[in-house]
Amino acid sequence: MNNTQQSPASGDVVLRATGVAKVYQEGDLRTDVLTNVNFELRRGQTMSIVGASGSGKSTLLHIIGGLDTLTAGRVEVDGHVLSDLSDAERGRVRNRSLGFIYQFHHLLPEFTALENVCMPLLIRGTAIAQAEREARELLERVGLGSRLRHRPAEMSGGERQRCAVARALVTKPACVLGDEPTGNLDETNAAHVYEMMLELNREIGTSFVLVTHDSRLAARMDRTLELHAGELIER
Repeated sequence: MNNTQQSPASGDVVLRATGVAKVYQEGDLRTDVLTNVNFELRRGQTMSIVGASGSGKSTLLHIIGGLDTLTAGRVEVDGHVLSDLSDAERGRVRNRSLGFIYQFHHLLPEFTALENVCMPLLIRGTAIAQAEREARELLERVGLGSRLRHRPAEMSGGERQRCAVARALVTKPACVLGDEPTGNLDETNAAHVYEMMLELNREIGTSFVLVTHDSRLAARMDRTLELHAGELIER
């Protein structure tokens, strides 16, 4: 059997996908993007997902992040079965258990770095003073202590992406999902973001699932899985 399966204690599992399938149907045209995806990810573990363009990597990431629906199967995030939850409940699980990093930073242009990183905490209901304190501490750790009041347009590409990483980690989520998180950066800035993510993984204990074409980043993860013909195969 090619599908990956591991059997850690259930309380140690951050993400679990079981028989995940995704089919797009338009008239008589059927496209099977994912056919039978199975994996488990432990707390603090890092994993890369690689595969050819169009193989469904981003679709899988959106499904396990509760941003897209599956056709069959089951996804559990921090003990919650996503398909059993209402939209509002899925939103709360995403806010409390997951962080997201994309190839393009998706920072809100009208807000400062500090305000952008505060946002997930404020959505959670954290008091403004506490949210600002926690956001400031994390921004200082990622080297943006002098950029707190800068808006995205006033920061470099590498600074914007470090700010996006801080935003993803400020809630201390169980897992961060990254879709080509360094794909828009030059080699030097990409290396800085790699190091920062791995350092925060060690210190905070957050798990990472990164979709990437970068073989150097993939090689530094605890596990590398390849999406091929709709299934995940452990390398």
